Order: sequence, then structure tokens, then C-alpha cells
Amino acid sequence: MGTKTVDEAVDANGTEAKSDEETVNATKTDEAPDAEVEETGNAEAEDAEDTEDQDDLDAEALEGVDTPEAGKGTPGVGQGAAAVVSAGLGIVSLTGSWVATVAAARETLVGQLGTSSTASVAKQVKEVYGDAWATTALVGGLFALAALIVGVVVLVRPAFGAPGKPQAAWIKSVAWAGVSLGVIGLVLAVAKYSDIILGLPSTS
Repeated sequence: MGTKTVDEAVDANGTEAKSDEETVNATKTDEAPDAEVEETGNAEAEDAEDTEDQDDLDAEALEGVDTPEAGKGTPGVGQGAAAVVSAGLGIVSLTGSWVATVAAARETLVGQLGTSSTASVAKQVKEVYGDAWATTALVGGLFALAALIVGVVVLVRPAFGAPGKPQAAWIKSVAWAGVSLGVIGLVLAVAKYSDIILGLPSTS
């Protein structure tokens, strides 16, 4: 009877110990998925925060960028175009244009119509040729003056613009070319118009 009681007690204790162990294992098993879910949730939350921070940085970076949608054109485009125009006008002032050709032909026609056949040779030469050449010089001088003004405006434009934005070197070079051609064309036009150079031949 005593032995049986001890065995039963042992069995009972063993069963109870086993039951307690299974209970602890079951508890750990139940808690493990919850811990994994919690860790996964934290990782996703951190990823979401990192994504939001990156989006904020991208937005701040884009705020300082000039875009066509913001109504701002590419810097220097207008100045470059004006510099090219200045150089072109300077070339035209030296080589001539259809405007000067038409004006000179018209002045020649007016001189022929307004000069009688009995007029002196000097008067006929002046009315038919001299006035036409003077008109050509006048038109060339106007082109040269326009080239000079446009070139100077391009060169002084940075002084009235946003600070810290230097003018491109090629714009300065082309603008200086336009100014130089304008000065040369203007000097030659004035010299021809006043008969300092290429004056009328003597008729005496």
C-alpha cells in the first residue's frame, strides 16, 4: 500500500510537472507570433517614416529648381539672342542691306527726275550719284547705331539682374563683337556721309 501510494504520488508529480512544462512551452509558442508581428509592424513603420523623410527632402530640393512650369525660362537665352542680333546688325552695317539698296535707287531716280538736262555736270553728278551714296551711308549708319546700342545693353544687363549670376563668356564675346562692328560701321558711315572718304569726283 505504501509503495503504491509513492508511485502514484510520483506519477501524479510527473504528470503535473509535465503539464506545467507543456503549459510554459505553449505560452512561449503563443507569445512568439505576437513578437514577430510586433517587430514586423515596427519595421514597416520605420520604412514608412524613411519614405516620408525622403519625399520631404526631394520636395525641398525641387523647390530651388527653376522649371518652365514655374514660368522661368533658361537663364541667358534673351541676352544671348540680343548679342547675336547686335553682331548681325554690325555686319549688315558694313556689307549693306536691301533697305539701303532700295533707298539709294530711289534717290537716284528722284535725282534724275528733278535734274534738267541743261543743269551743270556737277549738279547732275550730285543729284544722281552723290545723294544716293549719302543715303546708303545713312542707312548703314542707322544699322551700325542699332548694333552699338543693342551690344551695350547686353553688356550692362548683368548689373541690373540678379546678383551672383555671371554672364556667360560667349555672350560677352558676341556682344563685344557687335559693339565693335557697330563702332566701325558708324565711323565709316559718318565719314562717307560727310564726304571725308569716297567723295564725289571733281568735275572741273
